[in-house]
Amino acid sequence: MKIYNVYSREKEEFVPIESNKVRMYACGITVYDDCHIGHARQAIVFDVISQYLRYRGYDVTYVRNYTDVDDKIIARANSEGINALTYSQKKIEEAELDLSKLGVVDADIKPKASDYIGKIIVFIDALIKKGHAYATERGDVYFSVSSFKDYGKLSNRNTEELFIGVRKEVEEGKKSPIDFALWKSAKAGEIYWESPWGKGRPGWHIECSAMVHDTLGESIDIHGGGKDLIFPHHENEIAQSEAFTGKPYAKYWVHNGLITMNGQKMSKSLGNSMTIKQALEKYNAEVIRYAMLEKHYTTDIDLNEKVFSLAEKHLYYFYNTLLKINEFLKGYDKRNGKVIEPSIVEDIQKNFNDSMDDDFNTAAAISGLFSICRYINALIMNRKFAKEDISRTLSEMKDKLVQVFSVLGLLKQDPQEFIDELKNKHLKILGISKEDIEDIILQRAHFKADKNYEAADQLRSHLLNRGIILNDSKDGTSWDIKELYGTGNE
Repeated sequence: MKIYNVYSREKEEFVPIESNKVRMYACGITVYDDCHIGHARQAIVFDVISQYLRYRGYDVTYVRNYTDVDDKIIARANSEGINALTYSQKKIEEAELDLSKLGVVDADIKPKASDYIGKIIVFIDALIKKGHAYATERGDVYFSVSSFKDYGKLSNRNTEELFIGVRKEVEEGKKSPIDFALWKSAKAGEIYWESPWGKGRPGWHIECSAMVHDTLGESIDIHGGGKDLIFPHHENEIAQSEAFTGKPYAKYWVHNGLITMNGQKMSKSLGNSMTIKQALEKYNAEVIRYAMLEKHYTTDIDLNEKVFSLAEKHLYYFYNTLLKINEFLKGYDKRNGKVIEPSIVEDIQKNFNDSMDDDFNTAAAISGLFSICRYINALIMNRKFAKEDISRTLSEMKDKLVQVFSVLGLLKQDPQEFIDELKNKHLKILGISKEDIEDIILQRAHFKADKNYEAADQLRSHLLNRGIILNDSKDGTSWDIKELYGTGNE
């Protein structure tokens, strides 16, 4: 297994610090508002990474934190006239529900900043005693960047470059413009805790270092987050953690790409922001996951209606394939017969593993699903083989498909229910009911029986113009949604 390490800027063989054990931390959500679709991508990416590592046999401890106290949270809480922690707890509960609906598996440990105040104070105090931090007269504590010679090694910046563009005015007592806050003295109307330096609260960066140290130890295998966190957040984490322990902080640094909406950065003022709640109102959870996973996790994604529509079409094809297998298997004992081309079944897992072992390449794994489904559909139509043989082959292929792609949180729903849900959604958009379609199909059957093929064709064209496709077979006429029909990968 190879992972792209942002620190070395290379793909590296994955070798955990401790054999077969993986300690992984991903920076979580600052809960000042409803979770947006960018939060969804990060949560899904690291959910998939943790689930795949478990699937491959590793003993994984996955920690994802919540920042439940910061400037924005305090401002929102004050505007609503409630305590900051009361506000953030409400938002954490909403976030948990949103992520659960997306199929995100709970992290093993989900610490909150407010629960770590005592340990954060101990951490900061140790940094002061080691000469890496200093307190000011007003009660702030800063990390001295110049005291850590390797500062900038993750983001590939040097301290001289950091001075360029930095604001000239320096907070009272701060020795250098590039030093960063470990403890912030309390302002009027803010939540605070008592500390050796006075009333205040922790800076953003220090909370993650304290949580990692407490839950996972001095050195961890994987540290992750969005690539917007590389600098300054993760750079600062490295500095304060390694200054504290004298040991490497994380062996592999993994960062997911960011999300734009319709080519622009998400912004409420631009009207292009999308919360997880809003996304789930419009799309099935697996459609959202698919849209996030059909690209490699390191790439940026521009989300728009077309991306989600294509995700629906692809999943509709995959689930239709599973439904066809279910229909074919009715009346056949899958234990009878032999598997046609056993390598086809075996290759499902092998190819999936090969793709995911290459830096968690979900895009390649999903791409392989199209060829598998094409093979299945061709096999169902094949008349050369005994149905018992086809039956057993299809059964084993389906079991293997569901097993491996459930690691990505895909193909976990009942095929008929997924298809019906998507059809009903599109019928509502098209303004036509299932009953209307069936009535027209019946009228068309009467016209065909009377050899009035022109009238029958007119009804077909009428439905096509309304977004409905008709398929005639020896078993009768079925209908489908034009927008969803086909593989989407023709």
